[in-house]
Amino acid sequence: MERRRFILTMLGAWGLPLAGGSAAQTQAKRVILIQESPLAGFQYYDGEAVWSRLRVGQALALVREPVNRHDERAVRIEWQGYRLGYLPRVENTAVSQMLDRGEPLVARIVRLRRSHNPWERVRLAVEWCG
Repeated sequence: MERRRFILTMLGAWGLPLAGGSAAQTQAKRVILIQESPLAGFQYYDGEAVWSRLRVGQALALVREPVNRHDERAVRIEWQGYRLGYLPRVENTAVSQMLDRGEPLVARIVRLRRSHNPWERVRLAVEWCG
């Protein structure tokens, strides 16, 4: 990729104005970090089965579970249809409300770590893209 196009692409991804860019580039989506969280429940679901296939930067699905018997604000985290766990209960209020309103949220893996502590295995970022 040529240097100028790379820089314009990066600026657009960060939601910064693109001097000299096309009209489409100036309308690039803004991305705002909502939160970074550990993944809760990794040890109880499909995480170990898919661990070797997970990579930093991969997209994760945020799935609302308003009828979850343990937490009415539950947000399940999936990767390619595999259930990995949940947003921690103490950190899911804002994200669950935003999902209920239909806000354009995306999640991605920001850190993977081999650890005996399942709370340290996967760290994810939740971002608003608009």
